[in-house]
Amino acid sequence: MRLGVTLAAVLAAAAFSLPAAAADPARGAVVAAERCAACHGMDGKSNVAEIPRLAGQQAGFITLQMILFREGIRQVPAMQAPTEKLSDTDVEAVAAYFASLPSAPPEDSTPRDAALMARGQAISAARNCGVCHLPNYAGRAQMPRLTHQHEAFLAHTMTEYRDGNRVGIDTQMNGAVQGLSDADIAALAHYLAHQD
Repeated sequence: MRLGVTLAAVLAAAAFSLPAAAADPARGAVVAAERCAACHGMDGKSNVAEIPRLAGQQAGFITLQMILFREGIRQVPAMQAPTEKLSDTDVEAVAAYFASLPSAPPEDSTPRDAALMARGQAISAARNCGVCHLPNYAGRAQMPRLTHQHEAFLAHTMTEYRDGNRVGIDTQMNGAVQGLSDADIAALAHYLAHQD
């Protein structure tokens, strides 16, 4: 019962939060320097394959994820301390700051593999990835940007969804990747990571 009430509160907070334009990216830069930069980089372009790149990420997505971390609904130990006791205003400011930064592909991207690209594109089309994440995979609102992410991070995330080890505010992603093999996920991650 408590989880349902907490989730309802999180959804209400996310639905009625200030628009990203009203959030203060300058304040977000200060909070990000204190709580986020060590792992995600001050420019939001993490150089660690397992850590997501936040530059250019959707503000609504960042806001929602930080609230889920802060409230203990999404369990990622590394995110517990950085989000602990953050106000909604600071959460929105951090989200606005990272959303305002230009995204770019990781410097350590693997070379494009034509066979993996073709297989990943076919899987994306069959699974309708572009419907929620948009055809250019830039995301929108609470749907994350997939472009310019680390390939390893994308593969890890999709594997967690497939195996039921990660859920969001709904189960659409769990269903979208259900039944994919590790090789399918690797191809899809390769394709998504190499979108411009």
